[in-house]
Amino acid sequence: MSRRLQVTIDCAHPEGLCRFWAEVLGYVVPPPPTGHASWRDWYRAVGVPEEELVDGGEDRLVDPDGVGPAIWFQSVPEPKAVKNRVHLDIDVSGGREVPLSDRRARVQAEAERITTLGGRVIRALDADYIDHFAIVMADPEGNEFCLG
Repeated sequence: MSRRLQVTIDCAHPEGLCRFWAEVLGYVVPPPPTGHASWRDWYRAVGVPEEELVDGGEDRLVDPDGVGPAIWFQSVPEPKAVKNRVHLDIDVSGGREVPLSDRRARVQAEAERITTLGGRVIRALDADYIDHFAIVMADPEGNEFCLG
């Protein structure tokens, strides 16, 4: 039996990362549960202390097509300190059926777009001996992800 999957990203500013990742992935903030005007109202209803509430409550995303996992941005007090042990791989190249030069151009164009959103390039993964090109990036709080 398969299980539903949610990716949780620890962060200092959930709303900011929520907006960043919505733009990167084309995800949307889901409506709050029935009977609640906002996610903040729902959090209050389930007993989350006021000091833990995110302004506006936008701290989660869903794939509007219902294919990808949900993402929750969890507010934590400590900053990111070391490299992620798990990261997201975002397929923007079109796969190995696409010529390497075209894949490289697609990945570079998406990296440039994401940089304008607040992401930053860490390094390119490019070697003559492999038929692959990817760029390692970081979101505004330093969480690494790959474009390939």
